[in-house]
Amino acid sequence: MELRQDAQWSMVVATSIGIRITPENFQPVHTSDRYFMHATSAESNVASVASHLGEPTKVLTNFVEGSPISAFIKADLRARGMSYEGPDLPQGGAWGYRHQFNIADSGYGLRGPRVWNDRAGEVGLALNVDDFDLEKLFNTEGVKILHLSGLIAALSPETSKFCLEVARKAKQHGTAIAFDLNFRASFWKGREEELRAAFHEIASAADILIGNEEDFQLALGIEGPEAGGAALGSKLDAFKEMIGRITQAYPNAKFIATTLREVETVNRHLWGAVVWSGGEFHVAEPREIGVIDRVGGGDGFVGGLLYGLIKDWDAEKCMQFGWATGALAATSLTDYGAPADEDQVWSIWKGNARVKR
Repeated sequence: MELRQDAQWSMVVATSIGIRITPENFQPVHTSDRYFMHATSAESNVASVASHLGEPTKVLTNFVEGSPISAFIKADLRARGMSYEGPDLPQGGAWGYRHQFNIADSGYGLRGPRVWNDRAGEVGLALNVDDFDLEKLFNTEGVKILHLSGLIAALSPETSKFCLEVARKAKQHGTAIAFDLNFRASFWKGREEELRAAFHEIASAADILIGNEEDFQLALGIEGPEAGGAALGSKLDAFKEMIGRITQAYPNAKFIATTLREVETVNRHLWGAVVWSGGEFHVAEPREIGVIDRVGGGDGFVGGLLYGLIKDWDAEKCMQFGWATGALAATSLTDYGAPADEDQVWSIWKGNARVKR
């Protein structure tokens, strides 16, 4: 896939970033009084792979003026090698804007994960293209890949408009667009017609489409396999048939990808992937991975896939790297992967867990 070779930025993501807190030692939330805290969003999780491997990335988001949580998030992004752009909006009093809180029980063994999102009044609800110099970003500086997520596209009417206008500007200046559908039923309630139209426009412009079987069916109306039930290996043909329908509905897409996951226990999953490109399927057959925290594994896969495209690798190599960065994210207390180098990622793909001295 052709990317802009004169681009200053390898990847730009649009997001509403907040805080994730998780009990120490894999304990439930309701019995815990000690927590690990880090900055989080699905979209910055994706960019984390490229940023840790030295690619220039930028986060477009809003911040709360004078907030210590905002300062914490900015410091976290800098530590991960990411630049950021966006306004510092006045809080507007105790009932005004804030950054979202994500409170997560990672689960353990047969006690499944539980995640509570507390998003009321989050500052990202007010994302507005007038606060960003998109002409400078996409024309003067240049961007190889814009990554958008259905989480942000569906967050509010304002963010839907924001994502549409950013996608249009990116398309105008030759930036490749990646769209991870990330369907969330609670975001769509009462807005189905409006969001279906917005998602269809973004998906029509996208060069890379990512989602699981439910995402494509519920966000875009593409018939696909039933979630859960049969073992993943027996559902591969159904996944491929779904991807065939996607290519017909969205002919601009050059890459279509989905992850495959079968949960044996909280800490032991079968992990696989399917990538379609140029009329060919590339499959990472599901195999066992160890899991510390499953949240962010899909974002890790997308991050590795897009990194491979930035490096101009072929589709199979991109898929393999994405499989491994997804598996890497699952070994982290954070919900993003932070690869030390490419060699570490390829060792994961090869199943080589030997000590490196």
